[in-house]
Amino acid sequence: MTGHLVIRGGRVIDPANGIDRIADVVVKDGRIAGIGVDAPAEADMVDATGAIVTPGLIDLHTHVYWGGTSLGVDPDLYALKSACTTLVDAGSAGPGNYAGFAKHLIAPAFCRVLAYLHVSFAGIYAFSNGVRVGESDNMRLIAAREAAMIARANPDTVIGIKVRLGVYSSGPSGIMPLDVALDVADETGLPLMVHIDQPPPSYGEVVSRLRKGDVLTHCFRPFPNAPMHGDGRVRDEVRAARERGVIFDIGHGQGSFSWKSAKAMLAEGFRPDVISSDVHAFCIDGPAHDNLRVMTKFLALDWTLPEVVEACSMAPARAIRREDLGHLSAGAVGDVSVFREVMGDIALDDVMGVVVNHDRHLVPVGIARAGVWRAA
Repeated sequence: MTGHLVIRGGRVIDPANGIDRIADVVVKDGRIAGIGVDAPAEADMVDATGAIVTPGLIDLHTHVYWGGTSLGVDPDLYALKSACTTLVDAGSAGPGNYAGFAKHLIAPAFCRVLAYLHVSFAGIYAFSNGVRVGESDNMRLIAAREAAMIARANPDTVIGIKVRLGVYSSGPSGIMPLDVALDVADETGLPLMVHIDQPPPSYGEVVSRLRKGDVLTHCFRPFPNAPMHGDGRVRDEVRAARERGVIFDIGHGQGSFSWKSAKAMLAEGFRPDVISSDVHAFCIDGPAHDNLRVMTKFLALDWTLPEVVEACSMAPARAIRREDLGHLSAGAVGDVSVFREVMGDIALDDVMGVVVNHDRHLVPVGIARAGVWRAA
């Protein structure tokens, strides 16, 4: 494990640099040396013939506080399953338990784990198939000072603030937790990621409050609280938010991706900025599965493979303000994802049970993290 690595003969897709060709990717001392350049001595070799080679994929919405929350999945097992080198945890931990998350999950992980810190003190502490207590429904748990303190103390791993809103998340508190979360984000200079479920508050109310660089996740969720009207027209507040620079993220999960919403929004020319899984213990076996499965769904929606790769590499890297990630430029972090496009029918179900069949799907081969390879 020298940090020297050559991934040979794959189809290299690097949207940030406009690359889509068969080539070798060379990593030296844990950083990208270049595409098609001479290999360093004693480099490990990976044969990627027939496979797709991309910058390290980033799943912007995951829940990987395994063992610390009921919804967490093991980050390294999931990283290999999804061919992702960077996982962004979306608020599993709050200021009251972030230290444990950082020490026991983030630090030892092979993959890179970053986090949106939940503004609620204990994060998402009561989410399971049998217990559902919205962590934002008690305003006494919304911990502004503590969240700001923990965010400042962990600048290498906390990349933003998270809040969840809706009947199941904020209940009688309604939209009020958003007021506090926006204040914390403003105080710390960090972007905000906002979850919405069923109203109230409404999709329009929430997205109207967001700023440039904030992320509205679950952006293609089903009715009620869909991003479009019943006749398919995109809501005015959604278009206005895009013009302001709000980032729209899929966040598929257990209840937040609908074929109806996706087809209607794309027909209106409204594309998500980021494709992410919202993987957790209750959707990893379906309907989300992993981000390769969510990427496959967008191939079924007639996106090209380079478009899908961009939405899982340079787009989320931009959202988390990490210029060193999401591309294969010389000098970039040596994170590389390798996966295959396998022919054969696959049934792709959304959260409403609607199935769309597609003739191919994406499967993992392995990932390189700082030039160290692990096979799936």
